[in-house]
Amino acid sequence: MSTFSGLNTAYSGLVAARHGIDVSGQNIVNVNTTGYTRQRAVQEAAGSLAQVGRLTGQVKVGQGVAVTTIQRLGDSFLDAKVRSTTASSGYWGVRANVLSTLQTSLHEPGDNGISKQLSNVWAAWSDMGNKAGDPAAAAVLLQQSGALVTQISDGYTAVTNQWDQLRTETSGLVTELNDAAGQVAALNGLIRSTLNAGGSANEYIDQRNALTTTMATLSGATLRNLPDGTAEVLLGGNALVSGDRSYALEVTGTTALAGAVGDPVKLNWVGRPDVPVSVDGGEIAGALSSLSGANAAGTGGALAEAAADYNEFATFLATKINAVHNGGVRADGSPGGDFFALPLTGPAALGLTVIPTDVKGIAYAAPGAGGKDGSIAAAIAKIKSDKDAPDTMWSAIVTSIGTAAKSGMQQSNLADLSTKAAVGNQLANSAVDMDEEQLNLQMFQTAYNGAARVLTAVDEMLDTLINRTGLVGR
Repeated sequence: MSTFSGLNTAYSGLVAARHGIDVSGQNIVNVNTTGYTRQRAVQEAAGSLAQVGRLTGQVKVGQGVAVTTIQRLGDSFLDAKVRSTTASSGYWGVRANVLSTLQTSLHEPGDNGISKQLSNVWAAWSDMGNKAGDPAAAAVLLQQSGALVTQISDGYTAVTNQWDQLRTETSGLVTELNDAAGQVAALNGLIRSTLNAGGSANEYIDQRNALTTTMATLSGATLRNLPDGTAEVLLGGNALVSGDRSYALEVTGTTALAGAVGDPVKLNWVGRPDVPVSVDGGEIAGALSSLSGANAAGTGGALAEAAADYNEFATFLATKINAVHNGGVRADGSPGGDFFALPLTGPAALGLTVIPTDVKGIAYAAPGAGGKDGSIAAAIAKIKSDKDAPDTMWSAIVTSIGTAAKSGMQQSNLADLSTKAAVGNQLANSAVDMDEEQLNLQMFQTAYNGAARVLTAVDEMLDTLINRTGLVGR
């Protein structure tokens, strides 16, 4: 073996130690970089190990050290767990937010809620029964009844506005998903070409990992790593990203709550409107489930079911009061007719109106009892005590929404806890530990100094051999 080979051995040590220092430095400066995964320089002995034997002829000590790869210390299983938990967290987060906002719009319990206004209406009818024919009592009754109608209309409008906003936000979520898919496809191309050229694509993989986590949060998408370094992103079993190509999605269906049953909001592939996309997790799935129409079982979308409840309540309230009011007579002895008018078409909650405009239009007296009789008004006031009173119906609606909101919030909190645990496990494995990196830095620095000493020793040997051999005795 040539003495000059010692120079190569020492030089390989210098190079390997420098790579180690560079990698530790990269880790240290990215300690606060979101999504960064720590790296390690993997070293292997270059050449053969020391061999001595009859056939070898001489001792062979190898050819130094080589850095074979810069290893990314991530864990695909922990990454997959983060994606699955964030998908669940995204789904329940949207649903909890929808239900919480819906519950807030009810203003229950409180002075601005329908329950309080119902009490005011019944009190006004009772006062009308005690002061039959009194214009002031009639004015209060009409004012309170009009306020109740307005509150029902405002509540229904709040639900439709929330539905419209969620519909718009859903389109925005799909646009964000498409953008992320395009970026993942571009990164796949960069990763494949970098690896084919023998380079390190760790930073590209970190970026892709962050984007696929975002995609999972949005849609519940799953990831499949391929041998060439690229990754497929799957949605409902179909490829959203494959290699360096992505496929766009769009939201189709009605843009108004009224059409949620006949033309439901759904997710489709762009260019293939007849091919719906199945999503069972993520924010988009949570939004779509909240945008779905009402059904006979009452298990449809939360907003559509709430709108249906408002309509049903408005119809029930009008029917109950009209049934009694129709049996009375006005001050002039004419039949009472309806007190509330319901629309022939469109939402009952929006079209509900009070028909009388003054005391002359209110049938507060029983037929033949005279103008000072207030028995019909008193009978209407007693509706609040009926087993199937409007108050009971409204209370059931409020309780149902409140229960659903509480359950949704609990599910969201549990999903968030699972996500935090998964992210914690991921960071424990992949995050940069400054103490560890400081030790590694010292270790590689010592290795570099040692390789430099070897290089100096070999250099001195060669200097003696070349410049001093044969000088003795001259």
